[in-house]
Amino acid sequence: MDSKNIRKDQLAQTIDHAVLKPEYTEADLHRHAQMCIKHNVFSMCVKPCDIRAAKTLLEGSGVKVSCTLSFPHGADATAVKAFQAEQAIKDGVDEIDMVMNIGKFLGEDDYYVIEDIKAVVDVAHKHGVLVKVIQESGYLTLEQVAKACELAHAAGADFVKTSTGFGPGKATPEIVEVMVKTVEGKMKVKASGGIRTWDEAVTFLELGADRLGIGSTEAVLNGGKANGGY
Repeated sequence: MDSKNIRKDQLAQTIDHAVLKPEYTEADLHRHAQMCIKHNVFSMCVKPCDIRAAKTLLEGSGVKVSCTLSFPHGADATAVKAFQAEQAIKDGVDEIDMVMNIGKFLGEDDYYVIEDIKAVVDVAHKHGVLVKVIQESGYLTLEQVAKACELAHAAGADFVKTSTGFGPGKATPEIVEVMVKTVEGKMKVKASGGIRTWDEAVTFLELGADRLGIGSTEAVLNGGKANGGY
């Protein structure tokens, strides 16, 4: 993709539209699904409880359903994460965005982190479901970002992802550059958290990101600047 001449429809096909705020209702889900269909984004990323409804709302549209797992802290027990993956797949999810266990990572328990991710990957890959690992990189140094990418790769994940959008910081060019350099085509990269303008979105694609997590998708696609949170 030539990101310097990217069209609106091309940008839309890199977006996982985030519908993750805790206060969102069924009515909000319906409204966001209509927007996703209108702009033909890649996927709508929802809370686990909303997978079945999202699948119905998006049926026949070509828009996939992705979901978060152990969101936003990554602190569920490994067995719970594996069960969450099984349930999400049963409910019809196409891709899973799981949060790395941040505390275990910062405590340098690499074995735990790898096995925790691998438990979800093993469940998901049996069903052809991709797994993205959210680092919550606002807690990490750039050196730790690189190491987290290496652990996610060792666990067999498909993507590394910057942020939940609910933690400190946001996706930055520096973080995405480190991710892209570290994975070197072995995995894909998702920039997520704080992407609120067209120029920001295109910048991340120019840096080598493959997917974007955006909550204010319509504003970004229409060339405006989004206000508020995610």
